[in-house]
Amino acid sequence: MLFKLLPVIFLLAAPLYPQQNDETALATFSDPTRVWGNGVERVIEEAYRACFKTKIIGGKVMNLRMPFAQEGERDALTEEEWGFLEGGKGNPAFLWEKIDEVLGSPDFSLYVAALSDGKEKVLIFDLPSQSWTVTRDLFELARMKAGSYRGLPHRPYVFASGKGVEEQDVYNYLYCVGLTGMDCSGFVWHVLSSITKAAGTDLGQSLSRVLGVRKGDNPSRYAGTNFYNSKSSQIVPVENKISSLRPGDILLYRNENGGMAHSAIIQSVNLNNGIIRYLQCTDEAPLGERGVHESFIYFDPANTGAGLHDPSLVWTQARYPPFPGEKSRPFSDDGERFRAYPELGGGRIVRLKQVAAAIEKINRNKR
Repeated sequence: MLFKLLPVIFLLAAPLYPQQNDETALATFSDPTRVWGNGVERVIEEAYRACFKTKIIGGKVMNLRMPFAQEGERDALTEEEWGFLEGGKGNPAFLWEKIDEVLGSPDFSLYVAALSDGKEKVLIFDLPSQSWTVTRDLFELARMKAGSYRGLPHRPYVFASGKGVEEQDVYNYLYCVGLTGMDCSGFVWHVLSSITKAAGTDLGQSLSRVLGVRKGDNPSRYAGTNFYNSKSSQIVPVENKISSLRPGDILLYRNENGGMAHSAIIQSVNLNNGIIRYLQCTDEAPLGERGVHESFIYFDPANTGAGLHDPSLVWTQARYPPFPGEKSRPFSDDGERFRAYPELGGGRIVRLKQVAAAIEKINRNKR
C-alpha cells in the first residue's frame, strides 16, 4: 500500500540532508506535513500518531499502539463490577502515562519473564480481577494447539511459546490486566477534539450543553456512537457518495437492532488515486492491528458517484476475533460490516457542525 511504504521512503531519503544531525533529520522525515500538507489531514494524522509510543521491552524495540477498550462485549458472564480506565474515553496523554505505570510494574516484569523462559504454556487472563495465571498442563497445551479453545469472554486463553515477549503480548497485558485503552467513539472524539483545538476552539466546552454534560464531567463520556447517530442539530447527515466525503466525516456501522455499534473517522479522500483512508480503534482486527489502526477503501476514480455500500469498492480491513480461538466475527471485512442490515439502513456517514467549521478555518489558514 502507498501509505504503508511511506516510512521506508522517509528513511531512504535521509542522505539528502547531510548538514542536519540525525535527530533533526529524523524529525524532518517524520513530519506529517511532508505527506499531508498543512490542512486538516495533517491535524488528523497527528491525532492518530499520538496513539502510538515506542518502547524497549524485553530487549526489543516495539511500536505500541493504543489498545481497544470495551468491556460491554465481555462482561455478560461476570458478577464483579469492572471497567476500563476512564470508561475508554481518556485522551492519549493521560492513558500513556497510566500505561507507562502498568509497564513499569513488578507484575509486568514477571509476565515478561514468563514469556521468555523457553517453555510452552497457556496464559489465562482474568479481566474482572486484572490478573493472569500460567498453566503448562499437557492437555491444555494440546487443546490450544488443536484449536479447541476453552477461554471465556472475560477470561481469554493465549498460547505462548516461551521465546520472548512480542507486541501482541504487551497488548494482551494492557487490555486484560491494565484495562487501559480507548473505545471506538472515544478515539473518534479524540480526533474531532484535536481538529477543533487546532482551530482554536474546545469541542467539549462548545457541545457541553448539547451533550448534557454535568459539571466536572469529561464531555467525551457523553459523546458515544449514539450521539453521532442522533437527531441532534449538531449532526449533519452526509450523502452516501464518495464525492461527498470529507476528512473528519464519521463512519457509523449498524447492528442487528438498528442502532450503531461502531464508529470510525475519515482521514483523507484521494479522488485522483481512488483511496479513502480512515482511522479507528477496535480489537476485531488482525493481532498486529488490534487497537488504534489505519484502514483503506479503494474505488474507481472514474466512479466517484458510488456510495460506500457499493460492492465494487475494496475494503482492505479484515476482521478477526480479538484472541485466536474465540468465536469468529459475523463479517469478514469492514465493507461487509458497513453494508450489513440494509433493511435497517446499513451503515451511514455523518458530519459534526462544529468540526466542519473548524476544518474550514484550518484549511483556509494553511500555507
